[in-house]
Amino acid sequence: MRASTFLKSLRFAALLGLLFGALSLGEARAANPLELNFWLSGPRYDGNVSECDRALPTIASQFWEKESSFWNSSLKITGFTAVHETAFRPWASDNIPRRFCTGEAMLTDGKLRKVHFSIVEDGGFAGYGQGVEWCVVGLDRNWAYNPSCRAAKP
Repeated sequence: MRASTFLKSLRFAALLGLLFGALSLGEARAANPLELNFWLSGPRYDGNVSECDRALPTIASQFWEKESSFWNSSLKITGFTAVHETAFRPWASDNIPRRFCTGEAMLTDGKLRKVHFSIVEDGGFAGYGQGVEWCVVGLDRNWAYNPSCRAAKP
């Protein structure tokens, strides 16, 4: 009894799928003016991206969190030097605005390492606020930006 009910519902689902498939075989049409102006406005970027120095506390805290949580390391960034912008919106103007920066970070192991990072408009959690993407040269342990953090540059 159960098998026959299952077969009937399976046949019904297959028939319904064929019906909807046949309906979609019609000719594709362009969107009408109402469809063009209703919820299809696209992203609106202002290009208001913070200066390089504003991202440094975020990088230091995220670096410590990543090192301690994932790599069982006690490394921390103690300070930054020679921080400067390398590019602002280096690609086409309709891309998400980014400010690319570089600098040097002093770590608790006494080494000075290059840091490449970008500040992204609407790149924060769930697209809210500015986000920061960064890489410390020599400490990209999961190779997300390798070789030598090249993928973190413009």
